[in-house]
Amino acid sequence: MINHVAFIMDGNRRWAKKRLLPLAAGHTKGYQKMEPLIYYALEKGIKYLTFWAFSTENWNRDKKEVNVLMQIFRKLFKSNDVKRLHEKGVKIKVLGEIDAFPKDIAKDIKALVEKTKNNKEITVNIGLNYGGRPEILRAVNNLLSEKKKNVDEETFSSYLYTKDQPDPDLIIRTSGEERLSGFLPWQSVYSEFYFPETLWPDFNEKEFEKALQEFEKRKRRFGK
Repeated sequence: MINHVAFIMDGNRRWAKKRLLPLAAGHTKGYQKMEPLIYYALEKGIKYLTFWAFSTENWNRDKKEVNVLMQIFRKLFKSNDVKRLHEKGVKIKVLGEIDAFPKDIAKDIKALVEKTKNNKEITVNIGLNYGGRPEILRAVNNLLSEKKKNVDEETFSSYLYTKDQPDPDLIIRTSGEERLSGFLPWQSVYSEFYFPETLWPDFNEKEFEKALQEFEKRKRRFGK
């Protein structure tokens, strides 16, 4: 049984360049892929999905591209897409420090999280200003501030953004790149990995099914 699938959504820029389109077209197409994949996961009985939408390093991209992404976020978090997700019982959670975003975007994200907090069909995590090392440092600093001692794995996990969630069973990184780039380093220790050549804007339900079929072939021993 697969409970949690996480996506590193890679290849938006290459998809646009390949078609001689502006980068905004690739990013827009990429974010539009999330909704149908969420519905497909619902059909499959998957209870948790995680999408890495914006990393802590993405702020270092060209200023014009960052501005494009901010405009996409402004539209995304006010769109009919998120309204439909709420109606379908999707609970939205954010992994990352969203106060780094412009105030209007942060406000919309917080409103969406609050609005969907009691939904129970599926939990969708969106990594926004997320980095694995910053997440771990945040947990350590919070533990230190509370003067915690003799911390075990369970306690440490409760200080991460994914508190009370199962670790990812499967992590999918599109576009053929084969690295985590700081994605869920604590939570991924026993995850299975799948690296399709498909660029993220071309990743669809059929590609998702191929990944799930591959996962079913894996033998997970968890060190035993």
